[in-house]
Amino acid sequence: MSHCTALGRRLCPLLIVPWYNDDHRHSGLGLLTPAVVHFGDAPIVLARRQVVLDAAYVAHPERFVRHAPVPLPLPSTVWINKPRPAAARTEEIRQ
Repeated sequence: MSHCTALGRRLCPLLIVPWYNDDHRHSGLGLLTPAVVHFGDAPIVLARRQVVLDAAYVAHPERFVRHAPVPLPLPSTVWINKPRPAAARTEEIRQ
């Protein structure tokens, strides 16, 4: 059993982390990958995505009943663990 666990610990970073950073499109990042956002390629990817959406709209406007499609916006900030405001931290220290 310990052999499987040790193997898993070695393989997880090699398999999961590259997929998560380079292939998985996150809804919280406008369906972009973390690598695209981190390396500043988001504007290029979003512009290309808009070209595809525009072509789809021209070809089949009936599929878009409300308006022409646009890519999801890129959020201005993203957090894994958002820091608490300083006031909350100060109150926590007092207790």
